[in-house]
Amino acid sequence: MDKFRFEIVARCRETEARAGILYTPHGPIPTPAFVPVGSQATVKTLSPRELKELGVVILQANTYHLYLRPGAEVIAEMGGLHHFMAWDGPILTDSGGFQVFSLEHLRSLTDEGVTFRSHIDGSTHLFTPERVIEIQERLGGDIIMPLDVCTPYPSDHAHNAEALRRTHLWAERCRRAQTRKDQALFGIVQGSTFPDLRRESVEFLTALDFPGYAIGGLSVGEPKGVMQEMLELITPLLPGDKPRHLLGVGSPEDLFQCAAVGMDSFDCVLPTRVARNGAFFTRQGRLNIRNSRFARDPGPIEPGCECYTCRNFSRAYLRHLVISEEILGLRLATLHNLHFFLRLVEEIRASIIAGTFPAFKGEFLASYQPVDYETARKNREARLQHLRGEV
Repeated sequence: MDKFRFEIVARCRETEARAGILYTPHGPIPTPAFVPVGSQATVKTLSPRELKELGVVILQANTYHLYLRPGAEVIAEMGGLHHFMAWDGPILTDSGGFQVFSLEHLRSLTDEGVTFRSHIDGSTHLFTPERVIEIQERLGGDIIMPLDVCTPYPSDHAHNAEALRRTHLWAERCRRAQTRKDQALFGIVQGSTFPDLRRESVEFLTALDFPGYAIGGLSVGEPKGVMQEMLELITPLLPGDKPRHLLGVGSPEDLFQCAAVGMDSFDCVLPTRVARNGAFFTRQGRLNIRNSRFARDPGPIEPGCECYTCRNFSRAYLRHLVISEEILGLRLATLHNLHFFLRLVEEIRASIIAGTFPAFKGEFLASYQPVDYETARKNREARLQHLRGEV
């Protein structure tokens, strides 16, 4: 692990927020850091050159998807993931566990591992802890993850206790299976929303002395306040000199709240996924460009934004592209949203170093209107019921 080193350069006096640098074989990562998701060795619609120009430092790729196609062997033959996708910066690969467990009707699990059917062709596969490490070593990412058990929310204590037992068993086996010294294997803290299980998970995993730790099993349907409570419980128990990564969390408001409790990096599909639905992030909240009021709007998505999209195109033109289902519309939306997230995290880091993070956090959250996901979910369910004739 001599190729990896984590250095804390500043701490917030009023919160647990911290700014640091994680050194990896493919370059340093200033933290807090936002990690765009490129599940199939690509951030959808954008090239590696565009990602570099945006200021992306690290990408995440998905073990499950790349295992199914083109296959880890193919990627290894092509020189590893960095060479395969022409990305010379750091890469994080997840274990694929979340994807496998989200396909509940296609998988079964035992202590040996998880057997699943491919969502592509129905073929049967087995992910053991050892196999997942082998695949990630062939892919060649800088930061890799162990196979863990992802539980749904809500689920009861007994179910989560059994899942945690298996997660810890697999963590030990992944630790033993690792052979490459140029990859950092992070332990994944699980335990759903049960404080005793979360404490147990931290205690068990820190005893294995991983070079870094990830938090899993949050942002899976639980209220935001509950997620915050779990993070406030977990982070003080983790080693203070090691990096902490939050899996699958990354709305703008979450970036502030999670940085405030001491998280160092976050990965999320949100900015790229909503871009493909015509949604743009702004300092006031999410803007749906499909709205008819933008049909003759000559202004940019966000005045003062320096991204390529805002410097060159009007809301009227962007709405036209999205309504017409032109690929350029998806690209321009993705460029803007990633620029928004990356600049926001840069500002968070700068404010921690300058000692102004609490003020910046308060200022941003006072004007930003987050999406009410619970209301949106209920509205979605109501529409589906109406379509099915149930109401």
